[in-house]
Amino acid sequence: MSAQFPDRRWGPQTGLLRRAASSFAATNVGSTVIRKLTPLDRRVLERTAGKYTVLGPIGAPVILLTTTGRKSGQPRTTPLLYVHDGDVLYVIGSNFGQATHPAWTGNLLADPTGTVTIAGQRIPVTATRVTDPEQQAEIFARFEETTQAYTAYKGRTSRELRIFALRRTAAR
Repeated sequence: MSAQFPDRRWGPQTGLLRRAASSFAATNVGSTVIRKLTPLDRRVLERTAGKYTVLGPIGAPVILLTTTGRKSGQPRTTPLLYVHDGDVLYVIGSNFGQATHPAWTGNLLADPTGTVTIAGQRIPVTATRVTDPEQQAEIFARFEETTQAYTAYKGRTSRELRIFALRRTAAR
């Protein structure tokens, strides 16, 4: 078993603000607003080494995932909600329920190595796609517990939402 990932969240994990934000995020307008906030969130996360996020006041678990662009070969960094499971972080390619997979999932399929920035740490990781239907359902249910937006995202698209397990690797 590898070392546990830190779990850095600030803000309440429950409460009225969290429930309202979850409901709003599940709407088309909410998804658009969050997509527009993504560049700002990326900057906040980068400047604070993953300690703070725009979504922090509602207790959202957010990491920065840096992958290698499959076409450009350049680093590509994306803020993502995650599910924490000790020595594994799960991420899901919902892309707000859009018809296409998010680029970072294709990057991981081409090169499964990356870096997670969380709680002031930059941690090299290797991604493994979760393909077992039962495990996918269990992990997806945990994402739905985080925010009902994932239920809406899944309902908006006919594509399978790719789920990846991120595990620590030796420093590169």
